[in-house]
Formats: sequence, structure tokens, C-alpha cells
Amino acid sequence: MSEKLHFEEVINAPVQKVWDTMLDLETYKQWTKAFEPTSYYEGSWEKGSKMKFLGKGESGMLSEIAENIPQKFISIRHLGLVTNGVEDTISEEAKKWSQGTENYTFVEKGSQTLLKIDLELKSSEGIKEMTVVFGDMWPRALKKLKEMCEA
Repeated sequence: MSEKLHFEEVINAPVQKVWDTMLDLETYKQWTKAFEPTSYYEGSWEKGSKMKFLGKGESGMLSEIAENIPQKFISIRHLGLVTNGVEDTISEEAKKWSQGTENYTFVEKGSQTLLKIDLELKSSEGIKEMTVVFGDMWPRALKKLKEMCEA
């Protein structure tokens, strides 16, 4: 059993600009402030690469890029947590997040881009609350991303 969330945003910018703005480290830090004011990542968006999505105190998510089809699709598989810079895939808290996925789909619509975000979180204690939190954060993050791409 899992919790699924879907968000989408039509952005008045070509796919390449949305792709670059979403994934470039410096612009990523700006649009992801809705999740954590100090958000950043360490790693590569290449398929098979390990990625750490971090914030304050070098803490956040440990993930793997499951798929990357440039300007079309990115799939992120969560493996566990990072706490104070230490990777954790075995604690009960880390296991709550493991095997969750985030998929980003970029659809060209003329001079616009339809960006679709699909999250699947493994059902566990606390995950229902996180769906409420993400339900608030993702729309704010997408609004910021849209503003940046359309500027």
C-alpha cells in the first residue's frame, strides 16, 4: 500500500528552460525553498547516480536517479535518509522513506511546458501526515519554479 500525490503546472517557457531551471543547482536552491530554506543537492542527475537532497545540518534524503530521459522524464527512487552527513538506509525512520519515488514529466505544449510531478510514498506511520505537508509544499515550490522560468 502506498500514498500517491500528483501535481502539475503549465509554465510559459520551453521545456529546455524548465528542465535547466529545475535541475541546475543554483536555481534548484531557489525554487525548493518551499521545502527547506537551505535546500541543495549533492550528486548527479545521471541515471544510476546517487543523489543527496539536503538542507540544514547536512540532513535530508538519500536517493538514486532511477531514470533520466533529457527534457522528458526524471525518476528518483528514495533509499533512506542523511542525518548530519551520515547516510542511513537501515533505521526504522529511514525505512519509512525507502522505495518512495518522485517522477518529473516534462510535456512540450507549443511554447509552454506541462510539468507533472508524481510522488509515491510507501505507507507507514507518519506518511499520511507527510502527504498533507507535501500537498502544501509542492504547489508553492511549483509556483516559484513557474515564476523563475517565466521571468
